[in-house]
Amino acid sequence: MTSLNQVDLSALAMSPLDIVLRLLCAMLVGAIIGTEREYTHRPAGMRTHMLVSLGACVVMLTSQMIFYQYRAYGATPDPARLSAQVITGVGFLGAGTIMKEGPSIKGLTTAASVWAVACLGVAAGGGYYAVALIGTLCMMITLTVFELLQKKLMHGRYELYMFSVDCTDVVSALELINKLASAHDATLARMQVDSSEEGSYEISFKADFSGRHASERMQKFFAALNNHSSITSVKSDRSRM
Repeated sequence: MTSLNQVDLSALAMSPLDIVLRLLCAMLVGAIIGTEREYTHRPAGMRTHMLVSLGACVVMLTSQMIFYQYRAYGATPDPARLSAQVITGVGFLGAGTIMKEGPSIKGLTTAASVWAVACLGVAAGGGYYAVALIGTLCMMITLTVFELLQKKLMHGRYELYMFSVDCTDVVSALELINKLASAHDATLARMQVDSSEEGSYEISFKADFSGRHASERMQKFFAALNNHSSITSVKSDRSRM
């Protein structure tokens, strides 16, 4: 029985090369997913995902080394306990990528990717390279291919417009824009105010009328803006971004 335990313990030993390979695999996983997120201008980019994956890998390696070290003295520490805490704790980091813009919640996909990258890092730290790399491929397919599929399925439910509003009272105009956006379930972004020498102002912004009856809500939004006394003109163009 003693010799069997010794054989099992030697099988758990990790060489420096094995440790380096696992860490590099975790960094690669984070870099691939993080690059896609950064390319699409998400809150968490390449370095964030790399650090999450690398940290999870280090925790998993440490868990296995603790098990290997103290198992020789008869102790039976759980090698999965630390990694389980990583999966739970990384949820707080993902929550930092979630933002509320008007009636919409953004950043949920990035938060999920941060959590999933931590899981892949644990897999890499455990030496399960196939799980880590195939999981990375599946994540990339989910973030890219299925995003295109989702846009095709949801075609007609997204109405993005760029607005240009000329006004004489910028304060009341901004209050009206935000009030109407809330009333018509529109998400505002890229708000910019420019003034002219004649005392008038130009307010430009993007409005996202996602959901049901998007075209009708946009038309009502446009009409309400155009009928306000402080607004002299309203222009709108369909946006693809």
